[in-house]
Amino acid sequence: MSSFFYIIIRIGLGTIFLFSGAAKLMTPVSFATLINAYGFIPENLTLPFAVFLAVFEVISGIGLLFDMKGSLTAIFGLLILFIMVLSYGIYMGLDVDCGCFGPEDPEPAAFHGLRSALFRDIFFIANVIFLYAYRFRNAVSPKSIQLSQFQNY
Repeated sequence: MSSFFYIIIRIGLGTIFLFSGAAKLMTPVSFATLINAYGFIPENLTLPFAVFLAVFEVISGIGLLFDMKGSLTAIFGLLILFIMVLSYGIYMGLDVDCGCFGPEDPEPAAFHGLRSALFRDIFFIANVIFLYAYRFRNAVSPKSIQLSQFQNY
């Protein structure tokens, strides 16, 4: 039964990060504006950072969908980053959109701000910990891409 949960959680998180990153890539300028509202990054770097972050989310999500080596660690790192940013926003009393699912995200209107996004990301961290624990307990190794596979092309 736990292998079923491993697959469902892995595919669920991968899909969430894939679609979240893709939504941000659809409107990178708007996503950069959301990032700029937090005040962490100089304004002239927000657009390149927004594109990089969205692409990294898409790649990490795809990697997790296919259980590729490094993708779970990337998702974990992204979640830690998001939790730190959301915690900062809550601490500073910022009234901003979390930007979690792009600028057209209906979540802020429905759930009123950063706290719900923070709790959701903590729940995602718990799922990542489950995936790591499952891998450890069951000696599951994610797939790795070897460059020799591509030399014939």
